[in-house]
Amino acid sequence: MENAVFLNNSGIALTEANRPFEAIPMFKKALDLEPENPTLWLNLGIAQQRTGEYNEAIESFTQAVEIDEELAEAWFSMGLIYYETKEFVLAEECYISALSSNDEDPKTWNNLGVLYFAEENYEEARSCFERAVNIYPRYYDALINLRDTCRELRDWRAAAEFERVIIEIDSSK
Repeated sequence: MENAVFLNNSGIALTEANRPFEAIPMFKKALDLEPENPTLWLNLGIAQQRTGEYNEAIESFTQAVEIDEELAEAWFSMGLIYYETKEFVLAEECYISALSSNDEDPKTWNNLGVLYFAEENYEEARSCFERAVNIYPRYYDALINLRDTCRELRDWRAAAEFERVIIEIDSSK
Protein backbone atom coordinates (compact mmCIF):
# COMPACT_ATOMS: atom_id res chain seq x y z
CA MET A 1 0.00 0.00 0.00
CA GLU A 2 1.35 3.39 -0.99
CA ASN A 3 1.41 6.10 1.64
CA ALA A 4 1.95 9.83 1.28
CA VAL A 5 5.54 9.68 2.52
CA PHE A 6 6.48 6.99 -0.01
CA LEU A 7 4.73 8.85 -2.83
CA ASN A 8 6.36 12.14 -1.86
CA ASN A 9 9.83 10.58 -1.68
CA SER A 10 9.28 8.88 -5.03
CA GLY A 11 8.13 12.15 -6.56
CA ILE A 12 11.16 13.98 -5.19
CA ALA A 13 13.50 11.32 -6.60
CA LEU A 14 11.83 11.57 -10.01
CA THR A 15 11.96 15.37 -9.98
CA GLU A 16 15.64 15.32 -9.03
CA ALA A 17 16.28 12.77 -11.80
CA ASN A 18 14.84 15.31 -14.27
CA ARG A 19 11.65 13.29 -14.68
CA PRO A 20 9.11 15.80 -13.34
CA PHE A 21 6.32 14.60 -15.67
CA GLU A 22 6.48 11.23 -13.89
CA ALA A 23 6.70 12.91 -10.48
CA ILE A 24 3.52 14.96 -10.81
CA PRO A 25 1.12 11.96 -10.55
CA MET A 26 3.01 10.79 -7.45
CA PHE A 27 2.50 14.11 -5.70
CA LYS A 28 -1.17 14.22 -6.76
CA LYS A 29 -1.76 10.73 -5.33
CA ALA A 30 -0.04 11.82 -2.11
CA LEU A 31 -2.28 14.90 -1.99
CA ASP A 32 -5.34 12.67 -2.33
CA LEU A 33 -4.19 11.10 0.95
CA GLU A 34 -3.03 14.32 2.67
CA PRO A 35 -4.63 17.35 1.00
CA GLU A 36 -3.58 19.71 3.81
CA ASN A 37 0.12 18.88 3.60
CA PRO A 38 1.92 22.05 2.45
CA THR A 39 5.13 20.17 1.60
CA LEU A 40 3.27 18.01 -0.89
CA TRP A 41 1.82 21.12 -2.55
CA LEU A 42 5.29 22.65 -2.63
CA ASN A 43 6.84 19.57 -4.22
CA LEU A 44 4.03 19.33 -6.78
CA GLY A 45 4.63 22.98 -7.64
CA ILE A 46 8.36 22.41 -8.09
CA ALA A 47 7.71 19.51 -10.47
CA GLN A 48 5.14 21.58 -12.39
CA GLN A 49 7.57 24.49 -12.57
CA ARG A 50 10.21 22.21 -14.08
CA THR A 51 7.78 21.13 -16.80
CA GLY A 52 6.97 24.74 -17.63
CA GLU A 53 3.43 24.47 -16.26
CA TYR A 54 3.76 27.85 -14.56
CA ASN A 55 0.07 28.51 -13.93
CA GLU A 56 -0.38 25.11 -12.31
CA ALA A 57 2.80 25.60 -10.29
CA ILE A 58 1.58 28.98 -9.02
CA GLU A 59 -1.70 27.32 -7.97
CA SER A 60 0.22 24.61 -6.09
CA PHE A 61 2.54 27.09 -4.38
CA THR A 62 -0.48 29.21 -3.46
CA GLN A 63 -2.12 26.16 -1.87
CA ALA A 64 1.09 25.53 0.07
CA VAL A 65 1.26 29.07 1.50
CA GLU A 66 -2.46 29.11 2.26
CA ILE A 67 -1.82 26.11 4.50
CA ASP A 68 1.52 27.40 5.84
CA GLU A 69 2.17 31.07 5.11
CA GLU A 70 5.69 30.72 6.55
CA LEU A 71 6.77 28.26 3.84
CA ALA A 72 9.58 30.39 2.43
CA GLU A 73 10.48 27.98 -0.35
CA ALA A 74 6.99 28.24 -1.86
CA TRP A 75 7.18 32.04 -1.82
CA PHE A 76 10.68 31.86 -3.33
CA SER A 77 9.54 29.50 -6.08
CA MET A 78 6.60 31.74 -6.96
CA GLY A 79 9.03 34.66 -7.10
CA LEU A 80 11.14 32.77 -9.62
CA ILE A 81 8.15 32.16 -11.88
CA TYR A 82 6.98 35.74 -11.67
CA TYR A 83 10.49 36.96 -12.41
CA GLU A 84 10.79 34.64 -15.42
CA THR A 85 7.44 35.88 -16.73
CA LYS A 86 8.51 39.51 -16.16
CA GLU A 87 5.86 40.14 -13.50
CA PHE A 88 8.33 42.01 -11.34
CA VAL A 89 5.90 43.49 -8.82
CA LEU A 90 4.56 40.02 -7.99
CA ALA A 91 8.08 38.58 -7.93
CA GLU A 92 9.18 41.24 -5.45
CA GLU A 93 6.16 40.55 -3.23
CA CYS A 94 6.95 36.84 -3.21
CA TYR A 95 10.64 37.31 -2.43
CA ILE A 96 9.77 39.72 0.40
CA SER A 97 7.27 37.19 1.77
CA ALA A 98 9.96 34.50 1.61
CA LEU A 99 12.37 36.77 3.48
CA SER A 100 9.78 37.54 6.13
CA SER A 101 9.77 33.80 6.86
CA ASN A 102 13.52 33.30 6.52
CA ASP A 103 15.68 36.40 6.24
CA GLU A 104 18.86 34.33 6.38
CA ASP A 105 18.45 32.73 2.94
CA PRO A 106 21.21 34.08 0.69
CA LYS A 107 19.52 32.69 -2.43
CA THR A 108 16.41 34.79 -1.85
CA TRP A 109 18.46 37.91 -1.15
CA ASN A 110 20.42 37.29 -4.35
CA ASN A 111 17.29 36.80 -6.45
CA LEU A 112 15.68 39.93 -5.02
CA GLY A 113 18.88 41.75 -5.94
CA VAL A 114 18.72 40.37 -9.48
CA LEU A 115 15.18 41.70 -9.73
CA TYR A 116 16.24 45.17 -8.56
CA PHE A 117 19.21 45.10 -10.92
CA ALA A 118 16.88 44.28 -13.84
CA GLU A 119 14.82 47.31 -12.84
CA GLU A 120 18.04 49.38 -12.72
CA ASN A 121 17.53 50.00 -9.01
CA TYR A 122 21.22 49.48 -8.32
CA GLU A 123 21.34 50.74 -4.72
CA GLU A 124 18.64 48.27 -3.65
CA ALA A 125 20.30 45.53 -5.69
CA ARG A 126 23.63 46.20 -3.99
CA SER A 127 22.02 46.05 -0.58
CA CYS A 128 20.47 42.66 -1.38
CA PHE A 129 23.68 41.21 -2.81
CA GLU A 130 25.62 42.46 0.20
CA ARG A 131 23.14 40.75 2.48
CA ALA A 132 23.53 37.49 0.54
CA VAL A 133 27.33 37.69 0.77
CA ASN A 134 27.20 38.57 4.47
CA ILE A 135 25.22 35.38 5.06
CA TYR A 136 27.40 33.25 2.77
CA PRO A 137 30.70 35.01 2.03
CA ARG A 138 31.71 32.67 -0.82
CA TYR A 139 28.38 32.82 -2.64
CA TYR A 140 29.82 33.02 -6.14
CA ASP A 141 26.74 34.24 -8.03
CA ALA A 142 26.04 36.94 -5.45
CA LEU A 143 29.67 38.09 -5.58
CA ILE A 144 29.53 38.40 -9.37
CA ASN A 145 26.24 40.27 -9.11
CA LEU A 146 27.68 42.52 -6.42
CA ARG A 147 30.75 43.27 -8.53
CA ASP A 148 28.60 44.10 -11.55
CA THR A 149 26.31 46.30 -9.46
CA CYS A 150 29.27 48.18 -8.04
CA ARG A 151 30.45 48.77 -11.60
CA GLU A 152 27.02 50.18 -12.49
CA LEU A 153 27.28 52.45 -9.45
CA ARG A 154 30.84 53.41 -10.47
CA ASP A 155 32.21 52.16 -7.16
CA TRP A 156 35.39 50.91 -8.78
CA ARG A 157 37.20 50.13 -5.54
CA ALA A 158 34.44 47.83 -4.28
CA ALA A 159 34.09 46.23 -7.72
CA ALA A 160 37.83 45.49 -7.77
CA GLU A 161 37.66 43.94 -4.28
CA PHE A 162 34.79 41.66 -5.28
CA GLU A 163 36.67 40.75 -8.46
CA ARG A 164 39.65 39.76 -6.27
CA VAL A 165 37.43 37.48 -4.16
CA ILE A 166 35.89 35.93 -7.30
CA ILE A 167 39.36 35.19 -8.71
CA GLU A 168 40.39 33.70 -5.37
CA ILE A 169 37.37 31.39 -5.44
CA ASP A 170 38.05 30.46 -9.07
CA SER A 171 41.66 29.57 -8.31
CA SER A 172 40.64 27.34 -5.40
CA LYS A 173 38.33 25.20 -7.58
